[in-house]
Amino acid sequence: MRISTRVRYGTRALLDIAENCDNGPVCLRDIARRQGVSQPYLEQLILLLKAAGFVRSVRGARGGFLLAREPDEINMAQVVATLGWETEVVDCVGDPGTCSRSDECGVRGFWSRVSKSVENVLVSTTVADLMHRKHC
Repeated sequence: MRISTRVRYGTRALLDIAENCDNGPVCLRDIARRQGVSQPYLEQLILLLKAAGFVRSVRGARGGFLLAREPDEINMAQVVATLGWETEVVDCVGDPGTCSRSDECGVRGFWSRVSKSVENVLVSTTVADLMHRKHC
């Protein structure tokens, strides 16, 4: 199981905004520089986060991005789903019809428990938690 670049970079961008918005909106150029991500790629990720209601934009000379909600109101399950990652580690956990062996499979229950564990960690972790754990 691997987390995509999109999810990793999008999560880092969201955390960057959360950590740097005390003095006002955070400029996309600054996020890109701090996170080592190209600005055009970051723009795509920010659009997804904005559409999901995690960030909001401020226009103008001192414009940029701010969190649209409090950091403790944004859980990581919501964020990774927005960025395109599914918590099911195998397809048959979410849709048993994808495998003809689902009904009698001896390991499907195991994969289901692994998926549920991942989901539980994501649901129970907020942006505020990550801010406190800094660079985990």
